[in-house]
Amino acid sequence: MSAAPATAPRRSDALPLLLLAAVSLCWGLNWPVMKIALTSIPVLPFRALSVLVAGPALLAFAALRGDSLAVPRQQRGTLLAAALFNVTLWNLLSATGVSLMAAGRASIIAYTMPAWASLFGAIILGERLDRRRLLALLLGVLGIAALILPELRAMAAAPLGALAMVGAAMAWAAGTVTIKRVRWTASVAVLTGWRLVSGGLPILLAAIAWGQFPGLGDASTTALAALAYAILLGSMFGQWAWFVVLSALPVAVASVGSLAIPVVGTLASSVLLHEPLGAAELAALALVVSALALLLLPGARRP
Repeated sequence: MSAAPATAPRRSDALPLLLLAAVSLCWGLNWPVMKIALTSIPVLPFRALSVLVAGPALLAFAALRGDSLAVPRQQRGTLLAAALFNVTLWNLLSATGVSLMAAGRASIIAYTMPAWASLFGAIILGERLDRRRLLALLLGVLGIAALILPELRAMAAAPLGALAMVGAAMAWAAGTVTIKRVRWTASVAVLTGWRLVSGGLPILLAAIAWGQFPGLGDASTTALAALAYAILLGSMFGQWAWFVVLSALPVAVASVGSLAIPVVGTLASSVLLHEPLGAAELAALALVVSALALLLLPGARRP
């Protein structure tokens, strides 16, 4: 039996859609904020502190609520795999990329992620890409292309940064699909907290081995404020909200919805870091908004 077209979002859909919008704003702003922090805080300590403060804080919050901190044994391996992709590799590769190139450009490459996630979701999870989702994905990819094409020469001048961001995008997509494979039974705060802790430990060990931790001796007040933003909104709220979104929406919808993040990142980088903003950015904004409208406005087919 075919699904009837929806005339308005159901109440159960409201929270994940609102959280998806909030994540897009928080993580979009996180790109120029990260660039500011990295001016006087080394990459490894910045990422280690971002996740290893946020993770225990979420676990403490869950314990105060009375949630059990235990994760069922059969789900622990999947949680560790998701932590490896979504936390360890994503944080190391994205921070490396943004330290080697402009924050706006880095966010653009990172959010080729929806294309990878939709592909992985179709292959691994068997999620169907109907015409509406395919068209939304195409519009979103065209929006990213509008931002990338004028910057190809600059990206070619920093190939390691660009390669790091492509690796980060693929790691995030793999982690997204990994999370969707399991019907989780622990609370979102517990799962997110353990994911941040387990994924952050390798980053902490790398920072200590590199001899930089905690690396705050030369940090400016502005960089410390940026670090606080990354901990509270980038890691704690963002990772928790993304888990909720993935629990409620298909990978393709959540991933295409996240295409607003590089647009926010590019616009915010223009304001905060005075990076160039022109016709390409405005064209990308129009294409991404069109993609989001196809997925999220009334009339979209339900999974």
